[in-house]
Amino acid sequence: MSDEKLMSKKKPAYSISNRLDAYLDQYSRKIEIPIFYEDLLRFAGSVVVYDSNDEDTLWVRVFYSDVERIEIDESLKKVYSILHSDGSNHILEYLNIDAVDYCTFGNSKPFRIKVRNILNDNFTYFYVKKTDASRVYGLELEHMLSPYNLNFLVYKDTLIEEHIAGIPGDVFIKEMLPKCSESEKAQLAKEFVKFNERCMIRLLGDMRSYNYVIVPTHDFDHVVYKIRAIDFDQQCFEGKFKVYRPQFFKENYLMVELVRSKLQKTSVDQYKIEERSIVAKRIISSEDRIEELIDICKEDTISLDQHIKLLGHEIYSFILDANFKKCTTMGQIMALSLDFVKRNYEDVSMKQIIEERIKVR
Repeated sequence: MSDEKLMSKKKPAYSISNRLDAYLDQYSRKIEIPIFYEDLLRFAGSVVVYDSNDEDTLWVRVFYSDVERIEIDESLKKVYSILHSDGSNHILEYLNIDAVDYCTFGNSKPFRIKVRNILNDNFTYFYVKKTDASRVYGLELEHMLSPYNLNFLVYKDTLIEEHIAGIPGDVFIKEMLPKCSESEKAQLAKEFVKFNERCMIRLLGDMRSYNYVIVPTHDFDHVVYKIRAIDFDQQCFEGKFKVYRPQFFKENYLMVELVRSKLQKTSVDQYKIEERSIVAKRIISSEDRIEELIDICKEDTISLDQHIKLLGHEIYSFILDANFKKCTTMGQIMALSLDFVKRNYEDVSMKQIIEERIKVR
């Protein structure tokens, strides 16, 4: 199935509800910042940003008038201090805003800010985006249900996200995957199975290869690869269940082929169970916060009625739980999905405990 048929042509942005706004305030996600997304749109000109192979990156480097540039640079330095430090001004003199890039591709149309420490030339990025409730739910769920903590801020119509470091999936698949050893390919296959399962459970859609990164870590005499999502726009929006399973996007074809060639079905099933168990443990360990977020999501509008109905019926066909067909919001579907994973884990754990007790007797 082509991506055009799999995905909606355009996803609307959904506003932050009062309850979600209060939740963000409670967990220190809502902090006043000195600049808004709309302020960065006042650029006077731009040039195309090319990569090392002279190919268009779909980003443009924007420029501001001299008067506005001074104010914008100072405000962006303060945002960096709020995001990564204690929010004070004492580090500002050591920072420089090297570049402000703008991307017109995709839903979020983000600004990418490059910040450099002038004392040692170390640099990092952060992103300024327009606030969307879907994206906020996606970021929070990633923070609680994935192996990774996420740092982001929301203030009115502006969302600040930290940069997630890694090799873009499309770049890795094209340039680095062919050079990987056979054992590294097997390890990547395992990680893709687990990544696929995690996205499906928490209904994170559109994980085409350019929406996740491969993170290599050197461990003694080998490299360990992990896969991280970097785009959360398609949290709980689409109606087709396949959208939430990265294996069905043509951009991930080589990763799927890697799974087929490197892993036996029993191994694939094992890794799926491992990932479900890990997610279940995270649900249990963060239960109060997740329940609070999902309760808010149950009453929120973050999708279209036809998408909710379609997804409920497609998940029912997958796991045969009739409750999914009764859902009227994406939050309700999300709640049932997480509860299904948690209950299965607890049922298996209890069965194992009973079996061990029987053996002892």
